[in-house]
Amino acid sequence: MHAERFYTLSASCPDRVGIISRVAGFIAEHQGWILESSYHSDPGEGSGSRYFMRIEVKADSLPFPLAEFRQRLAPIAEELQMDWTLSDSAVKKRVVVMVSQQEHCLYDLLARWQSKELDIEIPCVISNHETLRGFVEWHGIPFRHVPVPADNREAAHAEIRRLFEEAQGDTMVLARYMQIISPELCAAHPGQIINIHHSFLPSFVGARPYHQAYQRGVKLIGATCHYVTAELDQGPIIEQDVIRIDHSDSVLDMVRYGKDIEKAVLARGLRYHIENRVLTHGNKTVVFR
Repeated sequence: MHAERFYTLSASCPDRVGIISRVAGFIAEHQGWILESSYHSDPGEGSGSRYFMRIEVKADSLPFPLAEFRQRLAPIAEELQMDWTLSDSAVKKRVVVMVSQQEHCLYDLLARWQSKELDIEIPCVISNHETLRGFVEWHGIPFRHVPVPADNREAAHAEIRRLFEEAQGDTMVLARYMQIISPELCAAHPGQIINIHHSFLPSFVGARPYHQAYQRGVKLIGATCHYVTAELDQGPIIEQDVIRIDHSDSVLDMVRYGKDIEKAVLARGLRYHIENRVLTHGNKTVVFR
């Protein structure tokens, strides 16, 4: 990430001739300094090809603020039929972390947050257990305990949504939060909820994937960072990684190896998301690293 302040345009639109010329030309007309740009054309199926772009523009090179930049760009976006966002690097993303009792992903995220490696704000941590309250509050972060009783999950999900919206969260991260998110919460915040699944999806969906992998005798295990949708562990994939194992590794060995992969994959996936490097199209993603 650049030291200077910049605006990021992330967009997709139906593919056609002249998209780059139109957008980059508009920026150049106003003396905008492009710091980084990435493009991808996806041939698609049925509905035709789609074009994806991500452009970083040095903020002080433009003669107007972000709000006016957005206003001036809107007619071009409409002309190109763009789905787009425009963000400011000076505004930190607000990330609400969800956790149960396994602490490794939470520990890693808070270490990266504390060192400014992840330059975000964490307005609160929400958990269905009290186990990690002391650790979270030691970091000066509010801890919210929301039990999820089997006979009243709807109320718990409603409270989680209330807390997230009260915190003005941009992103919700399930850092080994071992509860299924309700379809209503998924629908309320599409593309804002990120999960780390301890498996190389689409293999071994659901609970106890390391045990499933052990029973299957696999030679690679992995982890997957993906967006949460109403369909369990089927959301668009942001990042994945694997490690090789062999016949001598037990389930406990696989769990231990897997924790290291989970931490790294979640951190990378979250970084790509908060830097607006991930664009979704159906159940697929384009990730500009």
